[in-house]
Amino acid sequence: MRTLGKIATNILLLFFLFTVPSTAEIKSLKIRSDNRPMILFEKFGFTHTGNVTVSISAVSVNSTAAPPDPSRLGFFLLSEESLIQVEIELQQNRSLCIVDSNFINLVFTFRDLSPPPQSSFHKSYAVTNPNEYSLFFANCNPQSLVTMDVRTELFNYDDGATKDYLSAGLTQLPSLYFIFSVIYLCFLGLWISVCFKNQRSVHRVHLLMGGLLTMKALNLICAAEDKHYVKVTGTPHGWDVLFYIFQFIRVVLLFTVIVLIGTGWSFLKPFLQEREKKVLMIVIPLQVLANVASIVIGETGPFIRDWVTWNQVFLLVDIICCCAIIFPIVWSIRSLRETSKTDGKAARNLAKLTLFRQFYIVVIGYLYFTRIVVFALKTIAAYRYQWVASAAEEIASLAFYLVMFYMFRPVEKNEYFVLDEEDEETAELALRDEEFEL
Repeated sequence: MRTLGKIATNILLLFFLFTVPSTAEIKSLKIRSDNRPMILFEKFGFTHTGNVTVSISAVSVNSTAAPPDPSRLGFFLLSEESLIQVEIELQQNRSLCIVDSNFINLVFTFRDLSPPPQSSFHKSYAVTNPNEYSLFFANCNPQSLVTMDVRTELFNYDDGATKDYLSAGLTQLPSLYFIFSVIYLCFLGLWISVCFKNQRSVHRVHLLMGGLLTMKALNLICAAEDKHYVKVTGTPHGWDVLFYIFQFIRVVLLFTVIVLIGTGWSFLKPFLQEREKKVLMIVIPLQVLANVASIVIGETGPFIRDWVTWNQVFLLVDIICCCAIIFPIVWSIRSLRETSKTDGKAARNLAKLTLFRQFYIVVIGYLYFTRIVVFALKTIAAYRYQWVASAAEEIASLAFYLVMFYMFRPVEKNEYFVLDEEDEETAELALRDEEFEL
């Protein structure tokens, strides 16, 4: 009963709390003395020409209780639609092993293994019913420890012969990432042109912004190559390493640029206050931790014991960083409000306040969309349209970059540098009426 409860709980957690689409590249995994009743290996969207190939070797099962029953250990596929039926079935029959359920697609059990000392098996299973399935391993023998080497290969046949190792809903990603990489390269060329035309107004933060565009373009190129090679061959051929390197640099640069712009560094003042330095000293190490968690999640997959913990670490750190970068913008707005009461330059301060408030709204909108709306799209979108969430995230990111770079572009008549002083009285009234509270 206790084991079945754990099985049901694991299924629910994996499906509803951690709906992360898998690229399902060819993976070779090692399970060592594992007593978990359920292990999720892959989640994959199949077409009507899908195929699952599982190879296991060096298998051993040790039990401290009765000898383990090999028919109660095995691999199976489970669709999200069948989850509720399996849960009801387990509740009605407490002694039922999930590999005997009527609502799963059984690949094989350990009963099919060759006898020791080889203890190996190779099985290909054709998927003819299009759907998104998860590949599980079940162990219904209490107190038994399983050791084995596992090689999984999930794919769809494209045009009847070519293997496509990307899930049905992710097969468009290579083209999507390549298109956006070209857009960002054009964006970078335009930014360099603007900086050269307005060299007198270029500040150090503008150079960082150019570096951010470069890293974003390189990150997308590596993402496109990574997904292309996974799609065609099942392995990334090293492009995943470059992807994670540029991803790390890009994310750290993005949060750093937002913090520096939010503090007004090199625009309003050429220095950072102590509390602003502390924000940077918090955000950068947290981003390092978040990227490590992201790499662990992306490269290992849900089969590792601490996969759920790494997911929680990533989400927590990401939320902390998103909250931290808001504070410098709020501090700058409050500082400008205080300054506007004493320096006698109402029009200049009103323009700065308006700009910073707009930037605050843009940052909040970007964070809300990419963290909440995109996650909701990934959760509710049909498995064939999982690429839509990635497209929405890239479109939102591009829109954010365009707005931020336009607002803080290096032009001589920017709100920061040359402001019209004629309407001082109007500006003073506006500052008095609108307190710019957030």
